Amino acid sequence: MIRLGVLIGSLTFLGVRVGDQAPDFSLKNIDGKLVSLSDYAKEKGVIVIFTCNHCPYAKLYEERIIALHKEFAPKGFPVVAINPNAPEIVPEDSYENMQKRAKEKNYPFPYLFDEKQEVARAYGATKTPHVFLLQNQGKAFTIAYIGAIDDSPNDPQKIQKRYLAEAIEALIAGKPVPIPETKAIGCSVKYRK
Repeated sequence: MIRLGVLIGSLTFLGVRVGDQAPDFSLKNIDGKLVSLSDYAKEKGVIVIFTCNHCPYAKLYEERIIALHKEFAPKGFPVVAINPNAPEIVPEDSYENMQKRAKEKNYPFPYLFDEKQEVARAYGATKTPHVFLLQNQGKAFTIAYIGAIDDSPNDPQKIQKRYLAEAIEALIAGKPVPIPETKAIGCSVKYRK
């Protein structure tokens, strides 16, 4: 299969596609502890969301991400939020500011710092927020959905398609994901050159 690289600034790298094995990670949480994908081996899946503090779109989605975790973590699909941005480019996205933001918003999920940006590159994250829904296949997690949380970034009252929720509900029901890929809407990930 031929893969096209994701071009971000002057950087090109490969990301994952639906059906691929999810890249493993081990990143520092806001409490200083490392969180790895393998920590979720007993879950049905994981909702990996690349997000940050500064982006207006990320801020618009914060309450919806918290609600998604509360809705789907009990069903085996917890949220893991990852900040991929370089704090020297956007100081508001520093580790210390991540800790403050998570405390202010009372995040019920881990908020991990991708300091070296290796995880974001491995996944091919281009936006904040950018969703990668993982399904536990027993020996590994595979990518079941990539893209946006829903079709209304600016106004939660105008949502017509809950892409992520519909994908999770399909997996829970043992059905194929109805729309496996959508375009993520948000701020560009602030990668180092």
